[in-house]
Amino acid sequence: MVKKVFSWALNRIPRPLLIRLSYLVRPFLASFYKGNRFEDPIDGRKYRKLLPYGYEGRQRENALAPASLSLERHRLLWLYLKKETNFFTENQKVLHVAPEQCFYGRFRAMKNLDYLTADLDSPIADVKMDIHDIQYSENTFDVVFCNHVLEHVQDDQQCMRELCRVLKPGGLAIMQVPFEKGRQVTDEDPSITDPEERIRRFGQYDHVRVYGQDYPDRLKRAGFTVKEIDFSQSLDPEEYQRYALMPGEKLYVCTK
Repeated sequence: MVKKVFSWALNRIPRPLLIRLSYLVRPFLASFYKGNRFEDPIDGRKYRKLLPYGYEGRQRENALAPASLSLERHRLLWLYLKKETNFFTENQKVLHVAPEQCFYGRFRAMKNLDYLTADLDSPIADVKMDIHDIQYSENTFDVVFCNHVLEHVQDDQQCMRELCRVLKPGGLAIMQVPFEKGRQVTDEDPSITDPEERIRRFGQYDHVRVYGQDYPDRLKRAGFTVKEIDFSQSLDPEEYQRYALMPGEKLYVCTK
């Protein structure tokens, strides 16, 4: 029943409304799923089970942490930032495109960050921004986060160039995207507007491409230096299971 409700909500409720509704239900879900099998490293809460997540028959078990609403990719990124970077200690100017709820309040509260959030539609973003044409000068930000956004945009190469432009030399950019297992070359067609055809071809009703193994090369063409980091391999098996991470997910850590 829970899987059906989540699948229906993801495919029928507009994202801005879904964000607002989530603030109402997550305290109840966190209490109901409390336990000791899984741990969310972002807020330290423990659960007997995590919520399923995914679209149209592609749901993953034990993916969504009820209180923070973190997914596997968010927990992986948090662990990487904590263990491998100075993000939590050094003064930095941050651009966070399409801010995730699990990070938003925590990053906002960090005294070392000058934190700016941006989106075209999100009700929690500071500024309205089209990343095809970013309204900030070059070399403005020390850190850029733009996760699971590029599969939605009309021209991802233009967006990558813009994100590279506003990143300071030596800065850090992390831009995760969904992949299709085994795909070598990115499949894209922004002219497709039918939701059902988008689901069939790209995996989600609002996607216009699905990325392949050429994703790092696309980032490099935009001006980034790219490292593919399988950070989960640095964790012991017990941590990997406890944090409910996704097998084989890499972080694409970019600099300029």
